[in-house]
Amino acid sequence: MCLSIPSKVVSIDSENEMCTVDTMGVKREASLSMMKEGEVKIGDFVLIHIGFVMNTIDPKEAELSLETYKEILDFFDEEELKNTIKNGDECVNKTI
Repeated sequence: MCLSIPSKVVSIDSENEMCTVDTMGVKREASLSMMKEGEVKIGDFVLIHIGFVMNTIDPKEAELSLETYKEILDFFDEEELKNTIKNGDECVNKTI
């Protein structure tokens, strides 16, 4: 199962259709190629799947989700926490 952590857009590179997002303190790049031009702005919360911004999310919903994630992540040690946030969008669908 994939869980997408709301990420805040901190910069946009329109020329390369990329943005930098902050996911609970971890900054990384994400592609904007799945979004229409101008649909994502600095300060927006977005959901990312396999490195692509898939949609924006309401700021209040994003904050509620982040609070829940923080409660869950309190059970992780620091290294597990960093890896979970950093690799959280690299989910591979698996069948049983």
